[in-house]
Amino acid sequence: MKSGFKWMRDVVPVVAAAAVVSACQTVNTTHTGAVGIERRQMMMVSSGEMEKASSQSYHKILQQAAQKNALNRDKEQVARVLGVANRLIPATGAFRPDAPQWRWEVNVLTSNELNAWCMAGGKIAFYSGIIEKLDLSDDEIAAIMGHEIAHALREHARERASQAMVTNLGVTVLGAALGVGQAGTDLIGSVAKVTFELPNSREHEVEADRIGVELAARGGYDPRAAITLWQKMAGANGGQPPQWLSTHPSNESRQKDLAQYAARVMPLYEQATQRAKPVK
Repeated sequence: MKSGFKWMRDVVPVVAAAAVVSACQTVNTTHTGAVGIERRQMMMVSSGEMEKASSQSYHKILQQAAQKNALNRDKEQVARVLGVANRLIPATGAFRPDAPQWRWEVNVLTSNELNAWCMAGGKIAFYSGIIEKLDLSDDEIAAIMGHEIAHALREHARERASQAMVTNLGVTVLGAALGVGQAGTDLIGSVAKVTFELPNSREHEVEADRIGVELAARGGYDPRAAITLWQKMAGANGGQPPQWLSTHPSNESRQKDLAQYAARVMPLYEQATQRAKPVK
């Protein structure tokens, strides 16, 4: 007969695996759009948990920036970024009907970094350095913002947090079984890592690139600006994009893919610009 301890040792991994199976759900977070994104995703973390953790992390970053007098200092930059956001946010409905009603927030942080990101639920940050050092046009700001919003629409951070949870399965499941309240703290801590510290996977970057050009086009911004943006990125970083945007896929293949999908969404851009023309 097995001892109680050995029985527990043998059974706990089976229970843990069963818990993962029951906790996992396979979803497609967005409609396909004109660019045809159809990949289904494995999720263990709920959208609500991810949005709550993201909001807490976002407001902590804003608070720290405000303390350094680095929050929304340049009114002209803030107006430009908000102007782009106000045109892209309604376009998110093409991929997710709920997205235009998210509690969107848009802020500009004074920093020399070439950086921008969008957390779950529509929490956007643009860094002044990327605007100034790359001398961005509004079309190029839209290219960056569309790319970052796409990560939020596809819930890539939630997907990556779920993958991390699977990796740390034993600790996570046992901790939950023992009533340890560390999971929530760990999730908040992981939000920053999966949002703007660690490079995204090739798969996530390709999806964000393609959705990004469509969002820009639907907002009335030239989707071809994504190509000139990447050329600027490469020039500013010795031939490679910043780590936060990942080095995969390569610049050459990325620009080729962007050109192909920018051409695909050009009719959407033309329709948007026609609608924006004043009636005589």
